[in-house]
Amino acid sequence: MRAILCHGWGGPEDLTLGDAPSPPITPDGVRIAARATGVNFADTLMIRGRYQRKPDLPFSPGLETAGVVTEVGAAVTRLKPGDRVVSALMWGGFAEEVMAEERFTFKIPDEMGFEDAVNFAVAYPTAHGALLWQGRLAAGETALIHGAAGGVGLAGVEIAKAMGATVIATAGTDAKGALARDHGADHAINTTTENIRDRVLEITGGRGADMVLELIGGEVFDATLRCAAWNARIVSVGFASGSIPQAPCNILLVKNIGVLGFALSTYRKNRFDLADASMTQLFDWWRAGKLKPVIDRRMDFARAAEALNLLIDRKVTGKLVLTFDGGD
Repeated sequence: MRAILCHGWGGPEDLTLGDAPSPPITPDGVRIAARATGVNFADTLMIRGRYQRKPDLPFSPGLETAGVVTEVGAAVTRLKPGDRVVSALMWGGFAEEVMAEERFTFKIPDEMGFEDAVNFAVAYPTAHGALLWQGRLAAGETALIHGAAGGVGLAGVEIAKAMGATVIATAGTDAKGALARDHGADHAINTTTENIRDRVLEITGGRGADMVLELIGGEVFDATLRCAAWNARIVSVGFASGSIPQAPCNILLVKNIGVLGFALSTYRKNRFDLADASMTQLFDWWRAGKLKPVIDRRMDFARAAEALNLLIDRKVTGKLVLTFDGGD
C-alpha cells in the first residue's frame, strides 16, 4: 500500500510518500480501506516528536480515517467486512489501508459521506465529551468556545447550542467569527482586535462564562480565568498556541473554578458505554441538521505535507480532508 511516512523527527517537508507493508490484523482490530483521512494539529506535533505519544520510526501520521471494513479480527463483535465506518487512531491514518481497534471504530449512517464522517472520529466526539462529561454544560448556561473556527471549536459551537447553551465564540478574524455565528454562536469575539475578558464580561452582564472549551493555551487561557464565572468549569483539550498554561491557584480558589483536562481516547478505553452513547447522539443531531461539518478543502493524500503546513499557518477553517481519489 502507499503511505505518507515519517522516517525521522522533523517538519512536514521531511515526510515522504512511499510503499509500506499492510498492517497485520490483530484479534480486536479491523482493517479499513481508507476513503478519507482528516488532518489535525496533533499530527504536526507527532512528526516533530513533541506529542504525548511517540511511535517507533518509521510511521505514518494521521489520527482518523473513514472507509470500508475489509477484514476483522477474531475477537471483533460489532463490525463486519463491508461496514462503512469512521475510526480514531493512535497514528497511521495517512495511508491507503489502516488497522484500527474496534473500540475506536464506529459505523456511520448510510446517508453520510466519508468526508463528513471524518469529523466524527475526533472533532465532534471530543467537543461533546469535553462539554458534557467534564464541563457538565447545562441548558441555559453560557459556554465560551475558543478557536471556534477550527475542527473541535466549530463542533463545540454546534454541540453547545444543541445542548441549550448561550454560546460565545472566539476566533482570530471577523470572517471566522461569522462562520461560528452561522453555526449557532450567539456572540463572536475577534481575538485580534478585541479584549476577550472585557467582551465576555460585557456580553454576560459582568457574570462571566459558566463553562469554557479551551483549545489555545497561553494568553487566551490567562484571559479565560479572568472572565470565568463563579463555579465555572474550564476544560482544556489542547494548546494550539504552543504555550502550555499554568493556572494560578489563588484565582481558582477565590472564584471556585475547576480546570479539567480531557482526552477522548481515555474515555473510549475506560468508558466505552459513554463513548458509544455519545456517537449515537452525535449522529442523531447530524440527521436532524443540528451538526453541519465544514470541510475547508479536499486534497489528495500525497499532498499531506502541504496540508499540514496549511494547518500550521492557520489557513484552515473547519476540517482539511485528505482523499484517495485525487482530491480537489
